[in-house]
Amino acid sequence: MSWRTVVISSSAKLDYQMGYMVVRTEKTVKVHISEIEILLIESTSVSLTAALLCELTKKKVKVIFCDEKRNPSSELVPYYGSHDVSAKLRRQMAWSSDQKLSVWTKIVSEKIRKQAELLERYQKSEADMLRKYIEEIEYGDTSNREGHAAKVYFNAIFGKDFTRMSDSSINAALNYGYGVILSAFNREIVANGYLTQIGIFHDNTFNPFNLGSDMMEPFRPIIDAEVRQMMPDQFQHKEKMQILRILQAEVLIADRKEYLTNAIRIYCKSVINALNEKDVSLIKTYEYEL
Repeated sequence: MSWRTVVISSSAKLDYQMGYMVVRTEKTVKVHISEIEILLIESTSVSLTAALLCELTKKKVKVIFCDEKRNPSSELVPYYGSHDVSAKLRRQMAWSSDQKLSVWTKIVSEKIRKQAELLERYQKSEADMLRKYIEEIEYGDTSNREGHAAKVYFNAIFGKDFTRMSDSSINAALNYGYGVILSAFNREIVANGYLTQIGIFHDNTFNPFNLGSDMMEPFRPIIDAEVRQMMPDQFQHKEKMQILRILQAEVLIADRKEYLTNAIRIYCKSVINALNEKDVSLIKTYEYEL
């Protein structure tokens, strides 16, 4: 099973050789592709061969490319992640509004619950307000309890003057972490044979990752917790590596401890099962010591 997150942060040439990714800098390092779960190309002065990209795709390695500011900007998404992808796409297109709304209601409830738990960790009284929002959630969250909770939550955790639209190190860290988590979800969605573009609530014409954006919502507080602990004055390479280490954090899911990347795999599969079987109880939630 793959487990490594490999970061290429300086000028390098990457190619493929007998099952290995070969990284050529001042010295040459080989990493067996079967060990790689995520490959993050942080520098724009990196060149890769087509042969390597093909092998990474075959082994379902998530490849994330960064821009000139070293922020995630794109990712490698294979056309086919499963042998029966056509049948699965037909099922995805047949998901009814009721199925999607039921699952979305569960996702929103779980997201707000995780936000409340983080506020409780910091002894914030606003946690009680979020608990109340959970009780008030209507089918499909038509009253937008998620949006109301977000405003209360972010002001409580990062201060009254904080907004998600500001240009700050905190927002840079949050966006970076959310981007990495989203990429992990996209990897699992495609590996299961489904389209990332077709979501259950998110329906943005310009968002190629609507389904991943839906599924990842309850996992955002894991990033929030790490950024709250860091409270970075700057967001550079050191802070980025600290965010990436979250992928190897342990969470409890399906009655056992799993690394976060494995928990995402289990959760993602359970959401898909819930949609296909019309049974929201199939969704496996996680517990994380915030």
